Amino acid sequence: MGISQYIKEIGRGARGAKALERPQAADLFGQVLDGGVSDLEIGAFCIAMRIKGETVEEMSGFLDAVHARVARFPASADSGPVIVLPSYNGARRLPVLTPLLALLLAREGLPVLLHGMRTEARRILASDVLQALGIAPLPSPQALAGGQVAHIHTEHLHPALARLLSVREVIGLRNPGHSVVKLLAPCDGPCLLVTAYTHPEYLPMLHGTFGTLGMNVLLSRGLEGEVVADPRRLPRYDGFVAGAHQLLAEQQSGTASDVPGLPAEIDVDTTARYTEDVLAGRLPVPPALTRQVEHITRLADQIR
Repeated sequence: MGISQYIKEIGRGARGAKALERPQAADLFGQVLDGGVSDLEIGAFCIAMRIKGETVEEMSGFLDAVHARVARFPASADSGPVIVLPSYNGARRLPVLTPLLALLLAREGLPVLLHGMRTEARRILASDVLQALGIAPLPSPQALAGGQVAHIHTEHLHPALARLLSVREVIGLRNPGHSVVKLLAPCDGPCLLVTAYTHPEYLPMLHGTFGTLGMNVLLSRGLEGEVVADPRRLPRYDGFVAGAHQLLAEQQSGTASDVPGLPAEIDVDTTARYTEDVLAGRLPVPPALTRQVEHITRLADQIR
C-alpha cells in the first residue's frame, strides 16, 4: 500500500499536520523496515516528522514495529538485568566516556550491552574505543554474562533500521529512526535502558512513552548526545520501573572547571588510555559518573 496516506497526515506543516495513532505509526514504521517503501516516501516521511515532531502515540507505535522485527538478546540466567547503552553520537568536543560507564557498570557485576553506529562523519564512537580496549563487536546477539561488556552494530539488530539512520547522510537531518534507537532495548529478558535527552521539550514525550510501554529506564541529560553523564555536571535523574516514574535526583547547579585527568584530545587512543587509567585507579572516577553508576545499580536492584 505504501505510506502516502500517512504522509498526507503528518506532512501538512507545523500547524496543519495531524498526529498518527499508535497502530498507524506501527504500520508506517513497519513498512519502512520491511523495505516496501520507496526512497522518495522515506525522504518525505523523514522531513515531515522532523518538522512535526513525534508524539507519545507515534513513538510507541514506532517502537512496536521495531520490537516486532529487531534481533534480540536472549535472557541471561542469574546475571541481573542487562544494562543497555545506546551510543550514536560519539565525541565532538569532549572524549566519549560511554565505554568508561559500561566498564564501571561491568565492574559492579552487571551485563552491559552497547549498540550503535556512525550517524555523523568524523565522530569518535564508543565502539571505536571499546575495540581499542580489546573488546571486539558481536556479529549477532547472544546471552550476556554478569560483568561482561558487549557491543553490536545496529545493522546486526536490523539492517533496514541502520539504513534509515544512514538517510541523514543524504538529507542532512535526523529522523524518527534516531529517536527510536536511543529508546531501543533489544532484550528478551529483564533490562534497564540508559538514555538521555538534549532538549527539555522532549521530556513529556519521553515520560509518556516510557509509561505507555512499561519500560525500565534511567533518563538524564547526556554528554553531547551520548547517554553517559557530562563529567563536569550533576544532572537531574528520572527513573522508570515497569513504566512507573520516580525522581531520583534534582539537577545541581554549576559546572566543574576541571575534571582531573580528563584529556583535551578526543582521539581513540587517548580516550582508551584515559579509560584504562581510571579503571586501574591511576586517575579518579569523575563524580558525575560515580553518581550515574549508583543510580543505575539501584534501579537494577529493583528490576531483579
